[in-house]
Amino acid sequence: MATSAFGVYVHIPFCAARCDYCDFATWTDRGHLMEAYAAACVRDVERRYAGGELPPATSVFFGGGTPSLLPGPLLAGILDAIPRAAGAEVSVECNPESTDAAKLAVWREAGVNRLSFGVQSMKPHVLASLGRVHSPALAVRAVRLARSAGFDNFNLDLIYGAAGESPEDWRATLEEALALEPPHVSAYALTLEPGTPLARRVNAGALPGPDDDDQAAKYEMADEVLGAAGLGWYEISNWARPGHECAHNLLYWAQGEYLGVGCAAHGHTVHPDGTARRWWNVRTPERYISAVDGAGSPEAGAETLDAATREEEAVTLSLRTRTGAAVGHDAGLVADGLAAWHDGHLVLTPTGRLLANDATARFLAAHPVEEPPLSRIKG
Repeated sequence: MATSAFGVYVHIPFCAARCDYCDFATWTDRGHLMEAYAAACVRDVERRYAGGELPPATSVFFGGGTPSLLPGPLLAGILDAIPRAAGAEVSVECNPESTDAAKLAVWREAGVNRLSFGVQSMKPHVLASLGRVHSPALAVRAVRLARSAGFDNFNLDLIYGAAGESPEDWRATLEEALALEPPHVSAYALTLEPGTPLARRVNAGALPGPDDDDQAAKYEMADEVLGAAGLGWYEISNWARPGHECAHNLLYWAQGEYLGVGCAAHGHTVHPDGTARRWWNVRTPERYISAVDGAGSPEAGAETLDAATREEEAVTLSLRTRTGAAVGHDAGLVADGLAAWHDGHLVLTPTGRLLANDATARFLAAHPVEEPPLSRIKG
């Protein structure tokens, strides 16, 4: 009997330096908390599994922050506490500058079988404009170390649209990334998040902001170059060789259930009546450690999703994927070249992917779900 998909996300909030575009729950001055934080994560997992209600994880994802900053044995200890199904995908996000052979060996022994490298660009001036501290050479080194340690399943994270990045720079990044023979590539358009150093520089006129036309052209280039290299698009920002799609992210897009471990981590529980509960933990590592040590709940708040809200989310998420949404035919989107009808599913075209938010809003406006709205609970 097949095991139902269930994910565990572990948030590691430590960073050596904060990237200019980042608004995640990360800190550069809390390294002294690593040991206590890892211990709290282990206790949190053990308590949540103590009741016997949670299934073994079919995927585990260590995200951040910079999980590769955590000493290998600490990360391995957290992973060891998580019950896992046979063949579970276990991913760790890594920065090139904090990836070394010793950590890779410990992770491999502990059961990590997938890595995700924050490469972002293969051009030094572009990395500098993003506030990244690694060099392209360090990215190449990290991938080679991973292969030597036995990792053949990994992702390269790329960002396009930074200031000073020409179309030629972006094509070179794609080609140099492909030279590393990655089974998976994620490519994201740079966004300005309020309050970040990058947003402040752009708002002050010190740096040009991302240009929509430039980013659209670079997305189309990525789709073309990656597709020609055998990496098929399977979600708006993700391409993979067959069989190397990220199981953990597929779980998110399918509205699956997952447990959030660590500060600022989110979890999702589906109920038999079609409703669901989405919840999140306290934001800072100190508060998380304190909550777990005090035998209390680290949850900071939650929201209850009714059936109608979940249906709208299902359309929104599925339209991001190559499978598409199992919904009624939408003549308007098809006529405008934003979607096509394939095997009973509405699938966005490349043009539709560039306008995914607008296309989804149009579909939902034309096919409203008449149910009560989302209710929120704060704690």
